[in-house]
Amino acid sequence: MDITMQKVHGSENDFFLIDETKLERPLTDKEINDLRIFLCDRDTGLLGGADGLLLVQKVVKGESLAKMRVINSDGSEASMCGNGLRTVARYLAEKYNKESFTVETMFADLKVRKAPKLAEKVVTYQVEISPVRFEAAALPMNTNKNTIMNEVIPELSSELKFSAVAVPNPHLIAFVDHKTLMSREFERIATYVNGDNPLFPDGVNVSFVEILGENQIFVRTFERGVGFTNACGTAMCASSLMYVLLYNGEFNETITVKNTGGMVKTVVHEEDSDGYWMELIGNATVTHLIAGTLAEVTLGQFGQLSIIETIEQTDYIAFLESIKRNN
Repeated sequence: MDITMQKVHGSENDFFLIDETKLERPLTDKEINDLRIFLCDRDTGLLGGADGLLLVQKVVKGESLAKMRVINSDGSEASMCGNGLRTVARYLAEKYNKESFTVETMFADLKVRKAPKLAEKVVTYQVEISPVRFEAAALPMNTNKNTIMNEVIPELSSELKFSAVAVPNPHLIAFVDHKTLMSREFERIATYVNGDNPLFPDGVNVSFVEILGENQIFVRTFERGVGFTNACGTAMCASSLMYVLLYNGEFNETITVKNTGGMVKTVVHEEDSDGYWMELIGNATVTHLIAGTLAEVTLGQFGQLSIIETIEQTDYIAFLESIKRNN
């Protein structure tokens, strides 16, 4: 069976995007797992591996243009991925010649649309991040409190204050200084809550956040199922929400969020009936176009694939350099 793929990234959170609707038949669970193993490994995978797979599938319910599934590099499935959703939005927009529509994800149909470019040659998309939940069952989280908002969790640290929120991926967020942002303490805590632990039985994304200025933050994330990643879209949105709630930020104002892989913009909204939701605005970059057979990919026979490199990564690197010059 022939297969085509794109290597894509949002803020250098990278994926292999596969449109299952273009295949002769949907992929089996074993084929998806084999693709994940052979493509995503950082040592032996294709083009340096990836953080995961993005699968475009037929809609199960509702009127969205397509469904997105996110398979992490360790084989687990994420309920959502903001950086990945931007690249899927771009793929679908170009496939169907649409600029605004919804994409089905595990828990919600999310609005996406083409956005003004972050830089001259950086294709940019804007996506909805929701729903937002704080209760322990939504993460899930085992504590004697139903919510944790800017509080010490003694099992993790005697000093750091954490907030827990699902957007819908579960996140644990602490605002810290720069030294703590880059410390081994971050890795210790993140590794603990993503191993066998009594607090977060399914693991949790952990973000340390440094406030750079008014409506400017830096977010570093240890992503559940991936580890330290260049960026995590839902983490940047959850961190933006916490910034607004805890540090007198304003709703409906643009927040600049820097990360290891670049920069995005976020907007936090408040609605009386449904609580909070966020917009995530950032690059949707295609670095490679790949074609071959499913057998070649699942056997790791990459030498027989057709691989075309685009110039978009060069343009994205130029964007990163412009950010550094303006710091």
